[in-house]
Amino acid sequence: MTGEQRCGFVGLVGRPNVGKSTLLNRILGQELSITAAKPQTTRHRIVGIHTRGEVQMVFVDTPGLHEARRNALNRVLNRTALSVIEEADCLVQVMQMPRITEADRALLKRLTPNAQALVVALNKIDRVPRTALLPVLEELGALAPDAQIVPVSARSGENLERLEALLQAQMPRCPFIYPADQLSDRSERFFVAEIVREQLTRQLGQELPYALSVETEGFVERDTGVEVSVLIWVERDSQKGIVVGRNGETLKRIGTLARRRMVELLGQRVHLTTWVKVKQGWVDDERALRALGYDT
Repeated sequence: MTGEQRCGFVGLVGRPNVGKSTLLNRILGQELSITAAKPQTTRHRIVGIHTRGEVQMVFVDTPGLHEARRNALNRVLNRTALSVIEEADCLVQVMQMPRITEADRALLKRLTPNAQALVVALNKIDRVPRTALLPVLEELGALAPDAQIVPVSARSGENLERLEALLQAQMPRCPFIYPADQLSDRSERFFVAEIVREQLTRQLGQELPYALSVETEGFVERDTGVEVSVLIWVERDSQKGIVVGRNGETLKRIGTLARRRMVELLGQRVHLTTWVKVKQGWVDDERALRALGYDT
């Protein structure tokens, strides 16, 4: 330690599908947080560690804040997302162009008096003409005059250097919490389950992914590669049939795509086995959610 190190926590918050996970992955230079064009893709606190020179930023990606439905899973996801507000040295509320919504405004109002430092990352500017930015920037400036507003594109990387510089300046003088080469505090077992859930979310219909959960049952490293066994939990027998597909084709396709991503992550051969089981009522049972690894 040189005595000049800076280290702190950066909380990424916002409503679903505004690009929080894509932004994190782009900053880290690696696909750490799973992504899909559907709400509730992120269900856990994903910690991504970004160390550059004498500054270490510990990013916390959270589930998208949404109107809580009447089940335990939705309540747990909201609690997980909101818990970062009190813990972070700096909060980044991610919004997206072409417009801000009432949900964006409500969250911004909630964050403004609670954040030590607040940055608004206005995402997806690559999808709109520059003339569309000015009225949105003016509105945000009036809503949160003390917040720093940075238009960015998580997809292309536009303006991310400016965003990183602003965040680095907010980090307190503190020794690094993690080794400089560490990327996350999560285990490989966690990430292989997330990879399977990512493919389930991408390959299946709009509603079914919300009734799915995935856990790693086995993770054994051998000389020939890694043997991974995952359990896919659904609520009903009919959902199991959808996941498996006719003659097992859907599950086979999902397994093939997930295995390829695991090879990239682990850097070695992977033998993947997937099982689908029914656990009725797990989405409305906090004890079951806790057993499945959710932060209840």
